[in-house]
Amino acid sequence: MTDETDFTPEDIEAARILFARPATFIMGAAKIEQLPDPDLPEIAFAGRSNVGKSSLINGLVGMHKLARASNEPGRTREVNFFDLDGRLRLVDLPGYGWAKASKTTVKKFQDLGRDYLRGRVTLKRVYLLIDSRHGLKSVDAEALDALDLAAVSYQIVLTKADKLKKGEGEKVQEATLKAISKRPAAFPVVALTSSEKGLGLPELRAEIMRTTGATLD
Repeated sequence: MTDETDFTPEDIEAARILFARPATFIMGAAKIEQLPDPDLPEIAFAGRSNVGKSSLINGLVGMHKLARASNEPGRTREVNFFDLDGRLRLVDLPGYGWAKASKTTVKKFQDLGRDYLRGRVTLKRVYLLIDSRHGLKSVDAEALDALDLAAVSYQIVLTKADKLKKGEGEKVQEATLKAISKRPAAFPVVALTSSEKGLGLPELRAEIMRTTGATLD
């Protein structure tokens, strides 16, 4: 069996070229009926508010303002779609774990995210972002349960690794992998990244390229 994380220099370079191509914001969907046609492979990013989703998306495509972070947790209440050179779509799901939004509002955009997960035939994988300084929290369990229930392949991506002391990143990786080991839809590799320093982004690009089947041709 091939090691899914064993990327060659050629894999890394191909992914770098792919993600250097034009990336554009397409639309934000507030209702399931507004989603674009499922005509391209998609990968989605999920995670708590302020976990660094916008920074990661911007880091992957090498742009500062493609995805915009909100200063108010939970403010992004739409499913946002970004096109990468007409070859694949990056999808930013509404954040979770906020306190300021009403329960009715929270349920509305949580349900939107769940509907997307359950019914999107072109969705290849969800990347669930977790702050590496804190690891998995109880609030993340609901997201893990929803992904398992939807039977969508998902991979944990630890963010903000540049904030850790030397050696801490590997410990958090190991603890996280152990915590998800029995979850049916979890991909058995935990990525360690830093959008600020670029740590882990070349490998994550290669992983996305492999998962979606996107090519440079």
